[in-house]
Amino acid sequence: MFKKAKQSRVFQDVVEQIQDAILAGTLEPGTKLPAERELKDMFNTSRGTLREALRVLEQKGLIEIKLGVAGGAIVKQIDADPIVESLALLIRSGGVSLEHLAEFRIKIESSIVELAAQRATPEDIQEMERLFKQAKTYFENQDWENFLKTDETMHTYIGIMSRNPVFQFVQKVIHDNIHQYYESYLPMNHGRTLENLTDFKKIIDAMKIHDSAMAADIIRDHVERFNIKMQKQTDAPD
Repeated sequence: MFKKAKQSRVFQDVVEQIQDAILAGTLEPGTKLPAERELKDMFNTSRGTLREALRVLEQKGLIEIKLGVAGGAIVKQIDADPIVESLALLIRSGGVSLEHLAEFRIKIESSIVELAAQRATPEDIQEMERLFKQAKTYFENQDWENFLKTDETMHTYIGIMSRNPVFQFVQKVIHDNIHQYYESYLPMNHGRTLENLTDFKKIIDAMKIHDSAMAADIIRDHVERFNIKMQKQTDAPD
């Protein structure tokens, strides 16, 4: 399965060979890699180099290292968790400004909404209306926290409706972490929540008739309006 590592770049070669085998499907999820001693002989490398390479593969989310008698390096199902965590930390750390976030959402989220409107099924519309009704209930009860959580779910579901796993991933990461900006710069109140709710009703109505251009225009306008409101709060004197 593996060949001796190039001695000029042993560590990198070990990582790449195992990674390539996983990505090519030669090593399927759930497969246990050969024992450490066997791998060391296959690659003709030291135990220290091998262990460091396995740690890198674990950090990449490609394998899981289990301890104990029945332990070892197990190939994982590839998912986006490590990327999600990195992007989430970037957003939470303040490394993404309001301007960056608004620019991204105007350019990308409008495209996601456009695709969602084009590809919306009756079941999708039914789910969006269910979430809208739930959000409306929270609005009427002035439960702003749960309103924002439902708003997050609605945006994430729009990503699902796009039927594009890349857009789905991006939409979820952004909206799993975006509400800290509202908490810091624009806490929800009756007026802001009603405005949010009204915009979503318009988007759903556009989706019902598959008017993708209208749906995209509504979300662009929504993002621009709320970004202006947040910018005013950041510019306001203490």
